[in-house]
Amino acid sequence: MVALLAGRTILVVGLARSGLAVAEFLWKNGAQTAVSDNRPASALEAEVRLLAERGIRYETGGHSRELFDSAELIVVSPGVPLSLPVLQGAAREGRPVISEIELASWYLKGKTVAVTGTNGKTTTTTLIGDILRTAGRSVQVGGNIGRPLVSLVESSTENSWTVVELSSFQLEATLTFRPSIAVILNITPDHMDRYVSFDAYVQAKLNIFRNQASTDFVVLNHEDPNLQNAAATARSAVFWFSRSHPVQRGVYARSGQLFSQSDGPSERVMACSEVPLKGSHNLENVAAAIAAARLAGVSPDVIAEGVRNFKAVEHRLEPVAEVDGVWFFNDSKATNVDATLKALEAFESGVVVILGGRDKGGDFKALVQPLQQRAKSVILLGEASGKIRAQLEGAVPLTQAESIGDAVRLAFQEAASGDTVLLAPACASFDMFQNYEHRGREFKAAVARLQVTGRT
Repeated sequence: MVALLAGRTILVVGLARSGLAVAEFLWKNGAQTAVSDNRPASALEAEVRLLAERGIRYETGGHSRELFDSAELIVVSPGVPLSLPVLQGAAREGRPVISEIELASWYLKGKTVAVTGTNGKTTTTTLIGDILRTAGRSVQVGGNIGRPLVSLVESSTENSWTVVELSSFQLEATLTFRPSIAVILNITPDHMDRYVSFDAYVQAKLNIFRNQASTDFVVLNHEDPNLQNAAATARSAVFWFSRSHPVQRGVYARSGQLFSQSDGPSERVMACSEVPLKGSHNLENVAAAIAAARLAGVSPDVIAEGVRNFKAVEHRLEPVAEVDGVWFFNDSKATNVDATLKALEAFESGVVVILGGRDKGGDFKALVQPLQQRAKSVILLGEASGKIRAQLEGAVPLTQAESIGDAVRLAFQEAASGDTVLLAPACASFDMFQNYEHRGREFKAAVARLQVTGRT
């Protein structure tokens, strides 16, 4: 490792969590490291302090041509678009531009399970990790969830499994990344504020299995037409998952049971009723996790144990509390329309939905029919309120809130005993919050206040 990095001039673009981890990794291994971020130093005080302690060269408030011209290799953070002119210029001049995932993959030991998809990534990634631990494997989990992949390199061994959640942004600048098992849960429109087309977004997702060989595996959603089409391009062995019909190779639900099917007879894994997660979309996530675990050699009975003991991941259709007969659910991670649709499917009726935030180019008209079928009303919040109102007007009653606390209070007023208040915003959080976790925590804090005050 040191021989490959020591003395090389490497530039890290973007000083978010993964960018800082990359800079630290490169510094530890003797690279001549520099960092460039367009945010002002005042917004990066802790990060800049750490770089200064390490003696790592950095610039803030913009990107200078000098640093880019002197770099032999450029590692770009997920939040930095590859369309940035200085990155495009570097690529044209032959300087490799790679992601943190690509860099980490050069040195990561053991086997890797990589999970992507528009929705369900964190739940599925976490569940796969839990199942492998139940089976007694040495496991570490990271990527888009928890620790950056590059931070897991040092702790990886030849016998370890690394389960990594990957976003489309992380997959964009991969060149040789090759997981042993790749999982794509679904692909629906998202991040249309960053991609020039839906196809460009799809192609970024498909990078997860581009470099796989015939000895590797890819697990795909049989219900998703985009993945049906993509399967023909896979060099790896394709396995499917489905919640509605049998598949020849993979995992499927039938007659209330989950089965695993490979080259021999089908194997019953567990009853669907034993899955401890709400929503039919989570049945898909569980089926995908079962498929990955079977391909990793875990037996059906151990898989079933791991699934039964699994707890809902925070901010993913998370039950928060019951107040005066009204249940509150936190699905702050529902940052796109498709995720909100899946959250709504988990409830039959009587739902008061909190929608809004920063628009990512979503089509909120897709929510009209499901809201009419399942929702009592919608509470609007944040920058996208005007667009959402225009697209939903007349479908369900709409009420504007000024803050998350106000939204919880208004939703509670409109709900009756037996109803559900659901935070499933269909938008990003950055208009009012640091991230979706911050939004979810503030929602839960507002619910906690209601538990004290009730309807008074």
